[in-house]
Amino acid sequence: QVQLVESGGGLAQAGGSLRLSCAASRGTIRNYNMGWFRQTPGNERDFVAHISWSGSTTYYADSVKGRFTISRDNAKNTVYLQMNSLKPEDTAVYYCAVNIIPTMIMNGPGYGYWGQGTQVTVSS
Repeated sequence: QVQLVESGGGLAQAGGSLRLSCAASRGTIRNYNMGWFRQTPGNERDFVAHISWSGSTTYYADSVKGRFTISRDNAKNTVYLQMNSLKPEDTAVYYCAVNIIPTMIMNGPGYGYWGQGTQVTVSS
C-alpha cells in the first residue's frame, strides 16, 4: 500500500510562486505514473498535471500550461508541482495520487492512493 503526503501549500500573491511536494510516507512510487489534481468547494477534483514513472512524459491541463511544471525525484520517492505566475483562480486544495489506470490520465477515477491534500490560496 502506498501512502502519500502533500506539503508546500500556503498563501501566495497573484504572480507569485509555490512548490508543492508529494512524498510517499509508506510504499514506493518509483514505478508509478503520478498526477496532481485540485478541488474547490462544491466541485469535483480537476486534473492539473501528470508525469510518467520515468519523468520522460508529462501532461498538463490547458489552464496551467506554461505556468506549472510537474517533476519527480525517484531517489527521494517524491513528486513535485512547481507553480509560477499564480492566479486567484488557482486557489484550491491540491492532491497528488497514483495513476492506477494508465489509460485514464486526466480523469480522477484513473487514480488511487490519494493524499490528504494541501491548501493553496492566491490573493489578488
